[in-house]
Amino acid sequence: MTTPIRLVVSDVDGTLVDPDKTLRPATIAAVRRLEAAGVGFTIISARPRSGLMALVETLGVDAPVGAFNGGTVFRRDGTIEARFRVPEPVVRGALEAARDVAVDIWVFAADRWYASNPEGEHVDHERIASAQEPVITQDFVALAGEVDKITFVSDDPPVLRALHDRIAGVHGDDATIAQSQTYYLDITALEANKGEGVASLAKAFDVGLAEVAAIGDQANDLPMLLRAGLPIVMGNAPSAVKAQVATHTLSNAEDGVAHAINTIIFPRTGVRT
Repeated sequence: MTTPIRLVVSDVDGTLVDPDKTLRPATIAAVRRLEAAGVGFTIISARPRSGLMALVETLGVDAPVGAFNGGTVFRRDGTIEARFRVPEPVVRGALEAARDVAVDIWVFAADRWYASNPEGEHVDHERIASAQEPVITQDFVALAGEVDKITFVSDDPPVLRALHDRIAGVHGDDATIAQSQTYYLDITALEANKGEGVASLAKAFDVGLAEVAAIGDQANDLPMLLRAGLPIVMGNAPSAVKAQVATHTLSNAEDGVAHAINTIIFPRTGVRT
């Protein structure tokens, strides 16, 4: 007998929101349909808390939410239930590894976003995603004791792959190092990965992982997808991600989360509609 789904956990960028970072009416309606049926819903994202609050308010999520891939678990009333920061040696080592590499550097620390370049290709999108203006600096080492996430930004995939391999070769056992988008290489605390995050969120809802449906689109979503009872990959996901999960939905430009909830997840909830 198939285990009923009692909780849905969604990634945000490339998944819950459309390419313009907008939460569409169809998605809002689908999430509210879950709530009306008594099925839990929450989100986990590489975004900081500031970039999730408006979504949480719009969707009315009162349950724990995961920012920084689960590195910060909080509720919409501002309560922080868990916080894991990047160890100082990892921060210093990663910054040194990137010193002569053609990447922009973003550091998220103490609820602020610090950036090396105010004119970078993806800065305007991050203004929307993080719901704040960057503090422009070159002195990221000064933040080393309170870093929630480092992001290296480049539209040159081989550059990010090489930087990933260089940092992971030294610090792969001490931090989570993964791409949240094809142009973002993220470093978060070891505990701040979506596999641990989805397990924590399931526990908060008092459900087993077999009762969780997870939706995502990028490589950093795979630890969550591969632990959930019903993993679903977005239509806009890279082929390497799609290859690891059998169930796919539409793209985030086509209301893929709403489609997944209405046509894939609801039949697994045991709720009569």
